[in-house]
Amino acid sequence: MAKKAATVTIEPEDTTPVTEEGQIINDVGDLPGVGPATAEKLKEAGYTDMMSIAVASPSDLAEAADLGDAVAVKIISAARKMANVGGFETGDVIADRRSKVGKITTGSKALDELLGGGVETQSITEFYGEFGSGKTQFMHQLAVNVQMPPEDGGLGGEVIVIDTENTFRPERIVQMADAIGLDPKEALSKIHVARAFNSHHQMLLAEKATELAKSKNIKLMIVDSLTAHFRAEYVGRGTLADRQGKLNRFMHDILRFGDLNNAAIAVTNQVHAKPDAFFGDPTRPVGGHIVGHTATFRLYLRKSKGNKRIVRLIDSPHLPEGEAVVSVSEEGIRD
Repeated sequence: MAKKAATVTIEPEDTTPVTEEGQIINDVGDLPGVGPATAEKLKEAGYTDMMSIAVASPSDLAEAADLGDAVAVKIISAARKMANVGGFETGDVIADRRSKVGKITTGSKALDELLGGGVETQSITEFYGEFGSGKTQFMHQLAVNVQMPPEDGGLGGEVIVIDTENTFRPERIVQMADAIGLDPKEALSKIHVARAFNSHHQMLLAEKATELAKSKNIKLMIVDSLTAHFRAEYVGRGTLADRQGKLNRFMHDILRFGDLNNAAIAVTNQVHAKPDAFFGDPTRPVGGHIVGHTATFRLYLRKSKGNKRIVRLIDSPHLPEGEAVVSVSEEGIRD
């Protein structure tokens, strides 16, 4: 008589992150190589959850908590397992995540159509052009529009403004809020403005924004302007590498903020004043390839007759180039 085959049960693999001693990782302080003092340093530097550590670079983490590079790599690896990032995903999973992307109306239907529905969250949208082209007007309008409910083209959220050129004007917010039926005083209370006095301070404010987002429903970060301090402080080709390195870090910091908070990032940028053998086109934005590669959408603004402005979509991952004509009035940005 044939023997009955034994039934083998295969238990599913337990992927819960644990330390080498078998302790389950629930908090930053539970990660391997992180003691109480290191955990405190990480939290003070803004690394308060698994996701913020998982997407950090080893050098940044090592600098923030006085760690060795090897220890930083180990900490990040454990955090990535806990946050479930760093592996391959199928297209349908990415499509599902993309479905959570929000859009903020610009105030102009034509421009919204050009942008595929408005200014996207989890992306950097760059507005560049000469002085007087309306860049700061767009920033003020977005700061008001993001506060509207989703059905009206907003995200029902608050705003962080990093102001590098002292261009934020509360009275302009009052005009724009009145025009769309928002309480001006309440609208102003939801805009958190910080004046950046130099490039180092500007970079520090990007880190401070992460702390503010823990207690506020931040859905938009504005940087007006992105490159003014970097351009003024790093003069000459000899300083170009240093400038671009710091600018690159700042760009990735604000992009990471957008990803972690499902927030939109809107920045303004200057253009080169005149053509020469090195820079070429006078309408070329400052920041070179660093800004060009990191910005998700690039919009070129130029003046037209009267209060009209022509906005051209120069670069986008999935949208064709095109133009929209908008007007800048007392009420704000309109068709």
